[in-house]
Amino acid sequence: MVCDFQIDSHKLFKPKYRIKTMNLKTILLVEDNPMDIELTLEALSEHNLANRVVVVTNGIEALDYLYCKGNYSERNSDNPVVVLLDIKMPLMDGKEVLKQLKSEEKFKNLPVVMLTSSREEPDLKLCYELGANAYVVKPVDFKEFTDAIKHIGVFWALINETPNY
Repeated sequence: MVCDFQIDSHKLFKPKYRIKTMNLKTILLVEDNPMDIELTLEALSEHNLANRVVVVTNGIEALDYLYCKGNYSERNSDNPVVVLLDIKMPLMDGKEVLKQLKSEEKFKNLPVVMLTSSREEPDLKLCYELGANAYVVKPVDFKEFTDAIKHIGVFWALINETPNY
């Protein structure tokens, strides 16, 4: 699923953030929970944090997207600005996806934020050992959830600088 957002340019310049308007990029959301997908998309859209959000629902589909395979063989090969990756998913979990991505030179510097409901210490530790850039536990409260997504999006999609590959 690809979500294209119309960005209202007058909303891009808030005194709090200096935003690069020339090229907002794609965010890859890897999530199998339909409610979390909807809430994340709503929060990103409400705050104009990306031109596109690509949603995939399992690790295999995420890798297909990133490697431009299968249904994504025709896509532009630019990496997303950030991957929001759930841990617990069908077919291939987020830890396996993270391990594969961070072992490849092409994706070594790709920011990956583990956006998960898991508060388990072994998951947290392993994700950082595998190269996660951040580990965010999804808040249960709706407002807290959308605020967390807003902050993640602002930092990774707008403030953080990444090299061009």
